[in-house]
Amino acid sequence: MQILTQWFRRYFSDPQIVFLAVFLLILFAVLATMGRMLTPVLASVVIAYLLEGIVGLLQRRGLPRLLSVTVVFVLFLLFVASVLLGVLPLVSRQVSELVQQLPSMLAEGQKALVALPERYPELITLEQIDEVIGAIRREIGNFGQQLLSVSLSSVVGIITMLVYLVLMPLLVFFFLKDKDLIIAWFRRYLPRHRGIAGTVWRDVDRQISNYVRGKFWEILIVWAVSFVAFTLFGLNYAMLLALLVGFSVIIPYIGASVVTIPVVLIAWFQWGWGPQFVWLTITYLIIQMLDGNVLVPLLFSEVVDLHPVAIIVAILVFGGIWGFWGIFFAIPLATLVQAILGAWPRKAPDDAPRDASEDTVASQA
Repeated sequence: MQILTQWFRRYFSDPQIVFLAVFLLILFAVLATMGRMLTPVLASVVIAYLLEGIVGLLQRRGLPRLLSVTVVFVLFLLFVASVLLGVLPLVSRQVSELVQQLPSMLAEGQKALVALPERYPELITLEQIDEVIGAIRREIGNFGQQLLSVSLSSVVGIITMLVYLVLMPLLVFFFLKDKDLIIAWFRRYLPRHRGIAGTVWRDVDRQISNYVRGKFWEILIVWAVSFVAFTLFGLNYAMLLALLVGFSVIIPYIGASVVTIPVVLIAWFQWGWGPQFVWLTITYLIIQMLDGNVLVPLLFSEVVDLHPVAIIVAILVFGGIWGFWGIFFAIPLATLVQAILGAWPRKAPDDAPRDASEDTVASQA
């Protein structure tokens, strides 16, 4: 019992630390139980957080808060309208075309696979090729069933999308307009003495703002550059593939590797082993290299001090809890956990080392 008491005094002696631990547990509980229900609210908070930087910039230029919010909100609506009216129809059309071309692509790929045992009999057997073709057919069948289920539930999806289109802009506007009121309301329920909590929040806020805004611009830039490159080469489904490449930057280390497969396969089905295929592959690899070595250091002024293993574990855990948003916020949430653990006391107040003079007096006595 004494050991448990000493352990509790060592790690839970500060009420502020207890508050941070309880806050973290409540946050995880909300995400695990109500994350999908609160998706519009949480997504609106993220969008308002992104737009707050532009609102603050306009305020520093002398514009009133309400006018700054109105200008930024109108620009945001124009951006959403351009995406809905310009990008989504094109992506939807390209997805439909790709689904229609899948059988012919499968037949062409099957011919190429069947020819491999004849060229490399010592490496690949016909039985292995049959197993691969069977697995591919099963996956395509499952994909077709998923598309059918999506089409059957499309009415519900359209209604949900319409609700989001009306609800989320309203939430974003009020989050921007009444930011001070909302923060003041939350502060009423926080402990009076929150020095450690304030320090942790300032550190996390700096890293999260740097990550979220930087990641948003990275997605847009990689998406735009990939779309221009694919269009210049004449690659089929350029917008769809560019969108996949843009969103692949959300998942470090894994996203770029996974999205390379559809880009290379579609280029091969279109051109074969020709010079266009080679040059497109080289261009795509250059885009990925510039993203990792030039764009990321420019956008992310402060490097998130997390080990790659911690990042991958955070993506798996929060992605399983919260889906897409969990993957997007895996690194900020892991940063929050790291900041709280960094502020956690390592010693109890009574464990502080005594002064040397006190030890001398004790030894003389």
